[in-house]
Amino acid sequence: MERTTGGPATVTINRNDRFVVAAADGTIDDAGSHGFFAADTRFVSGYRVLINGRPPTLLASAATQFFASRFELANPELLDADGEIPADSLSIRLDRTIAEGVHEDIDIVSFGRRPVTLELDVELESDFADIFDVVGPRPARRGEIRRRWSGSRRELRTSYVNGAFRRSFVVAVERADGQPQSADGRLSFAIRLRPGERWHTCLKWLPFTGLRRRPTTLGCNAIAESRASLRPPPRPRIGIQTPNRTVEAAWRQAVVDMAALRLESRTAGRRSIVPAAGIPWYATLFGRDSLIASVQSITGFPEFAAGALLRLSELQATRDDPVRDMEPGKILHEIRHGELATLGLVPHHPYYGTHDATSLFVIVLSTLYHWSGDDRLLERYLPAAEAAMAWIERSGDRDGDGFQEYGRRSPHGYYNQGWKDAADAIVDANGELAPLPIGTCELQGYAYDARLRLAELHEALGHADRAGELRAAAARLYERFNDAFWWEAEGTYALALDGRKRQVRSVASNAGHCLASGIVPPERARRVADRLLAEDMWSGWGIRTLSAAHPSYNPFSYHTGSVWPHDNSIIAGGFRRYGLDAEAARVARAVFDAAAGFPGHRLPELWSGQPRDEGGFPVPYLRASAPQAWAAASVFQLVAVLCGIDARVAPDGIRELAVNPALPAWLPELTITNLRAGRGSMNLGFRDGTVEVRDNTTGYRLVHRG
Repeated sequence: MERTTGGPATVTINRNDRFVVAAADGTIDDAGSHGFFAADTRFVSGYRVLINGRPPTLLASAATQFFASRFELANPELLDADGEIPADSLSIRLDRTIAEGVHEDIDIVSFGRRPVTLELDVELESDFADIFDVVGPRPARRGEIRRRWSGSRRELRTSYVNGAFRRSFVVAVERADGQPQSADGRLSFAIRLRPGERWHTCLKWLPFTGLRRRPTTLGCNAIAESRASLRPPPRPRIGIQTPNRTVEAAWRQAVVDMAALRLESRTAGRRSIVPAAGIPWYATLFGRDSLIASVQSITGFPEFAAGALLRLSELQATRDDPVRDMEPGKILHEIRHGELATLGLVPHHPYYGTHDATSLFVIVLSTLYHWSGDDRLLERYLPAAEAAMAWIERSGDRDGDGFQEYGRRSPHGYYNQGWKDAADAIVDANGELAPLPIGTCELQGYAYDARLRLAELHEALGHADRAGELRAAAARLYERFNDAFWWEAEGTYALALDGRKRQVRSVASNAGHCLASGIVPPERARRVADRLLAEDMWSGWGIRTLSAAHPSYNPFSYHTGSVWPHDNSIIAGGFRRYGLDAEAARVARAVFDAAAGFPGHRLPELWSGQPRDEGGFPVPYLRASAPQAWAAASVFQLVAVLCGIDARVAPDGIRELAVNPALPAWLPELTITNLRAGRGSMNLGFRDGTVEVRDNTTGYRLVHRG
């Protein structure tokens, strides 16, 4: 089903923390949010190609890979000294690829019946705007810009200086069939083409963000060899085969998306790979996003969990800084490298205004340990995990009542600091903003889970006393949570406790995360699930973030009525934890059905909470990131949930991969290849409730738990 969507058409390519957002014809509009960005700075704010003073006509364009795009253009009717040049007699092709810099090939072929004389102009503008300015009301220039052309080097260099913040940008002309000229940021080429003749040039866009060496680009015409342009993964990628083509297509797209979201860095000689939160505006390290996506994708991409632990432990707070909502032991929310963060004009260098990331850090350490079986992880990260737990027990519990709650200290900080961090996300029954400090229900579940997992790690190390302390603390939280948060009339948990310790009585999806963490008593699990699947919460495309009966409900909002695939995949995992197999399958099918309604079966960050009807389709949220890490990784988590896959290192050191399949009728059989665990991989076949091991180099034994 082909559909058009609202908003201006754009073509986006990315790699690492660099990305290009362009119009469908390849132009970059300096009045909008287009541009070439690197390290949170816009190096190209305006770009267009002119032929004899006129813009070419767009024929077609596409991102052919996440790092490559092609724009097929033709000429409008033109004039040269010899007369008319008929429209559509020139093929004009722009090929762009991105690595550390951008390589652009410009090829012109004449299909006319006489020689033609052309002037090709490439207009470029660089405003060096900070990414926060670009996505805000209007870009602001604070520093000084200088431009210099070197004819001998055939390079146009533009520099920006604002105090200690310095950036420069080079456009290098290579392999041009003619000598370029430059004036006022414009590159000009005089071209003479005979019938059937081709003209070519390469432009390299080179951003300098502090490194002295020249940024690398892919080669000339690399788009034609784009599959070979990527470094092959060290291991075969995890894959599936199933008769359900929707699930298979969504999986393939998710694998591509996770490759597109790889952020690679090297600190202290150690290389790490973490998932960027989303493209285009979140191509950086986030605490919550990177950690949740790491858990979701652990079956195929354990390097994400390893990289997240490394980078986040390196940046774990060691001091108190109210301006950045920073406290010892806390895990960061977001780090930025642009002008505003570098000069301290925003608190994102890094900013720590997230509550859940600190509990999630402990959860990811436990998850990676069980899936890798690597005892060295415990020695390496136990101090960071204990520092995180100390924060949970002290600063995370702001008033000492045993619950987790947040309240910003930074004047530029986020009001809400759970995963629903929009300013209007946590509202009471009347639609009023809940007063700070706020303790959402899922934060209690995360802290409960983190305590139990850290206790397990201490038991593995023989630290029985510390393990006992943590289990006792978890038990106290379990009892107090179920007394204070339970909402009997609705059969679910209150969204939060507000600053006055009153229940925020709004029915929301957060309660489903409590199922996933195990803080819900078994006798209440069915009631919570039924409430989440009631008509006001169930859209048909998944569980809404907020009840449609709530006065603040808006299906087109960010957190008050929309549907998030990662939210639903976590809830599905919670359903299966309590034996609610049919309910988990219902959620999974809705998410996969939604994937079938989006281009390429790609799950976006979120979509509208409008009810599903006959012949309908999921309605996108216009500003949703795509690809987005925890949306893509939801595909892996949902399949793992339906197959009941989990890895465990037992106290006696035995490594087990447990399976408990509950495949629904719409997914009758499934083969997973290259499922990662230990130091190897495993191929598993699921059919009719049986599991077949077809290859196993993990060192884990398979256990079938019914």
